[in-house]
Amino acid sequence: MSLSHKHQCREIITKAICGKGRKFSTVTHTVTPPHNPTSILGAWIINHEYESVPAGDGIEVIGTYDINIWYSYDQNSQTDVAKKTVSYVENIPLSYLDPKHRASTVEVSADATQEPSCVEATVASGGGSVVIRVEREFAAEMVAETKVRVVVCKNNCNEEADKDYDFGSLDGDFDELDPDLLDDEI
Repeated sequence: MSLSHKHQCREIITKAICGKGRKFSTVTHTVTPPHNPTSILGAWIINHEYESVPAGDGIEVIGTYDINIWYSYDQNSQTDVAKKTVSYVENIPLSYLDPKHRASTVEVSADATQEPSCVEATVASGGGSVVIRVEREFAAEMVAETKVRVVVCKNNCNEEADKDYDFGSLDGDFDELDPDLLDDEI
């Protein structure tokens, strides 16, 4: 039984996730305290704030965070905390992008799957500054209007008759689907 005899396809315009991306990055920052550090006693990152904006075929995350370094100086006889505010722009490419989305309806969001964290802090070879290595990761989504095709019964279809579909005429419509993006919870 062909779909054309009893059923027809319709296109529905709906909001859907039309793009996804993820990016892990490691960056290095240099902080120069007021005193020459002897050793690093602790380093942490606080006050992380960010927002996401569309950027071509990707998503940009624009943000700031504060680096705090607790260090000793004067041959380990004194301690102090050095602070520095860092600004960044992270471009997240989309590993999946629906090419048929309506660009004028795009909304983007990003989540920090790994908040910026200090993984290493060392006194620089010259002794006047501290080198910090920071890791961070973001997952981003783009939501936009797109078209979805559905099969519609013309007349009172009963459930038993609806099981006889011949979907052979729809070959190729699903070639662009990425199976890695399908939810396993369904």
